[in-house]
Parts: sequence; structure tokens; C-alpha cells
Amino acid sequence: MHREIKFSGGVVHYLLLRELHHTIPTDDMQFMLGNKLMRFSKVKFYLITGLRFGVVPGTSVYVEVDNGIHQSYFPRADEVSLKEMRVFLTLGEFQKAYDAVKLCLIYMLNWILIEVDERFKILVWQFRMVKDLDAFDVFPYGAHVYRHSIYSFKHTLKERRDGFERR
Repeated sequence: MHREIKFSGGVVHYLLLRELHHTIPTDDMQFMLGNKLMRFSKVKFYLITGLRFGVVPGTSVYVEVDNGIHQSYFPRADEVSLKEMRVFLTLGEFQKAYDAVKLCLIYMLNWILIEVDERFKILVWQFRMVKDLDAFDVFPYGAHVYRHSIYSFKHTLKERRDGFERR
């Protein structure tokens, strides 16, 4: 991205308000800007982010790992929030230095790539997947993040729009 271009939440909000709603199930978003139809699709998402696409494997392929990092660091917790993970990382108490890398990867995946709220519970399959860093590296994050982004855009705007209509 050119260094002179600045992000503008107002412009993004303006764009999202001009989304065309269609009845055909689709995983893209279309907008009418002036007389032009603009489309936000997987291809454009890939061109912007460079994140890999492909078939997202079922989460069941990541089998339970005895003495995995979830079990080692959060033995009493079935669920771990992103905030709990941040607090734990800040303490810096790791059994192995490599575990710190794995926990940081999970944190960065959720905080930076997926951009979830700190109250969000980290999905257990992420703890399982990070045990095998080769699998973690080849995971199709583009497909996962794109699907999450489209869902968030569509549902957040719908909730806000419905809220304004009730006022």
C-alpha cells in the first residue's frame, strides 16, 4: 500500500452502507458506487492480503494431543479467552521456549489476522494445530479469514441497521 494513503473508517462505513443485498447465496459482497457495480471477492481479498486459499480442513483432523500446550498451560480451562492468553503471555512463564512461540502464533492469529474481541474464546483446534508447525504454516488462512470477515461485515452492519430502524 502506498504510504500516503490513510485508512478512513468513515469511508469504509460509507462503502459498507452501499452494499447490494441479493437473494442468491454468495460469499462475496457487491456495492453500487455511483453507476458502477463494485465487487469484493476472494480473488480481491487474496490480491490485497496475499493469504493462502484452499480447502479448510475439518477441525477433527487435529486430534487431541497429550501434554499439548492447552493441557500444559491451561489444564483446568475448557475454554481460554484471548484476554486470558494475553495475560498469560505477559507473565512469560513457559516450560519450553518453543511453547512461547506456539502460544504467540495462536494469539497473533486471533488478534491480528481474524481480529476478534478479547472476550472471544480461542478455538481448541488452534491449540491442536500449533503442535504441528508444518500444518500451521500451510493452513489456508486466506479462506478462513475471508469467511470470517464476510460474516462479520454482513452481520455487524445488519445489527446496526436494524438498531437504527428501531429508533
